[in-house]
Amino acid sequence: MQFDDTYFMKQALLEAQKAYDKDEVPVGAVIVFDQAIIARAHNLTETLTDVTAHAEMQAYTSAAAYLGGKYLDKCTLYVTLEPCQMCAGASYWTQIGRIVFGAADSQRGYQHFQTTLHPKTKVTGGVLEEECAQMINKFFVEKRNLN
Repeated sequence: MQFDDTYFMKQALLEAQKAYDKDEVPVGAVIVFDQAIIARAHNLTETLTDVTAHAEMQAYTSAAAYLGGKYLDKCTLYVTLEPCQMCAGASYWTQIGRIVFGAADSQRGYQHFQTTLHPKTKVTGGVLEEECAQMINKFFVEKRNLN
């Protein structure tokens, strides 16, 4: 069975919901190799008290462990929010083949900072953008209303 970007982004959204349920910024990620999800992750920065515990970073580590190597050049990262410069920088070193993100992040996204991805990495943005943005926006509206 052949899956598409929408299917895998929906899987990333399920991960984002897990983060939301833990009161983490709701970003989720999956990494796909040969049409199979080999890593699932969501933000854990609050849970682990680790500013580097972004969904993408967790997913890179998990995928590399699964494959038994640090290069993810034949993999695709699906993430609900445009990667920040840290996660984009790490993607450079993984040599990830493709990044697909949902919502753009005009303030903290890698494009805003002109962070360089690996030259062979292909990028597709805006997959299920509305659904991805809606979850992030809802989270921050609720946080602002509590304060």
